[in-house]
Amino acid sequence: MVESLQAIWYRAAPPPRPLRLLAALFGLLVRARTAAYARGWLRVRRLPCPVIVVGNLTVGGSGKTPLVIWLAARLRAAGFTPGVILRGHGGTAARGGTPRRVQADSDAAVVGDEALVLCQRTGVPVAVCRSRWSAGRLLAQEGVDVIVADDGLQHLALAREAEIAVIDGERGLGNGYLLPAGPLREPPERFGRVDILVVNGDGRYRAGIAAGPLLRSAAPAAKALAGSFTMRLEGERLMALAGPATRALSSLAGQRVHAVAGIGHPQRFFTQLRAAGLEPIEHPFPDHHRFRAGEIVFDDELPVLMTEKDAVKCRALGGPNHWYLPVTASFSEAEAAELFGRLRRTVTSRHRS
Repeated sequence: MVESLQAIWYRAAPPPRPLRLLAALFGLLVRARTAAYARGWLRVRRLPCPVIVVGNLTVGGSGKTPLVIWLAARLRAAGFTPGVILRGHGGTAARGGTPRRVQADSDAAVVGDEALVLCQRTGVPVAVCRSRWSAGRLLAQEGVDVIVADDGLQHLALAREAEIAVIDGERGLGNGYLLPAGPLREPPERFGRVDILVVNGDGRYRAGIAAGPLLRSAAPAAKALAGSFTMRLEGERLMALAGPATRALSSLAGQRVHAVAGIGHPQRFFTQLRAAGLEPIEHPFPDHHRFRAGEIVFDDELPVLMTEKDAVKCRALGGPNHWYLPVTASFSEAEAAELFGRLRRTVTSRHRS
């Protein structure tokens, strides 16, 4: 079902009329909900410390988590005590109303794969809960002085000082339609209300040759892109799934490998491996997939490569030939300074008020 919809979202032909009608209804509901929060009909709660929200307008992976890791490191280096909150998709804690602190040895089936990656990579306090406000309050009580919310752009119940929207530089906004006719969670005019736009990758979307026709979003998208920042995801070192060993990704150039990816956009991982000279045998899975041993073990001796997000769920399933590839967000020196400078001024201003 998901694959069929994605084929519609990223093709040149308009989506079927029934889907367009459902998208129109969805748009009315989204706009009504946004207006209800703006007018105070639905409650917006503020945390005692500033909040930076990182999210996207589309369904599927866009590169939010690496950007959150980058932000957490920058904030800590600047003298802040940052923390990260998220719902914890893929974990049972996401369904409950009690906030849970994530530890480096937490179970991904409970806290979610992204939360576990964030905890292990950032070293800052991380909390998950269906209510981001409850998760943020827990961290604030522990001394955190700035919160980064992963995937909270549509969670309007939480007040925020700054919003960052991330766009996949290759797929863009697809056909520009709202769900279920297209991949958009909100209308494209939402770009006008975010503080910072980050494009993940310098792909076709950035160049103006969109993966889809952008039938309904060309004008807002073009306006937003004019002031956007370009982020690239870099990964050069493979980590052993079952031990401390590492090896250069380039050491497998020219070789066939099994590539396992249970993320929002698996093709990005496969493309990254091809760009490094590898020949991946693709094994895509749904986002937040819970793996079984037989799904990552194959009847040959080829190396098995996976994303870091998948690795936190597979450590007990793999062998000496299983590896994962951590990625790091990077910007040009000038863009990194400008992006973080804007956020730092916002955070500092809230602390002074």
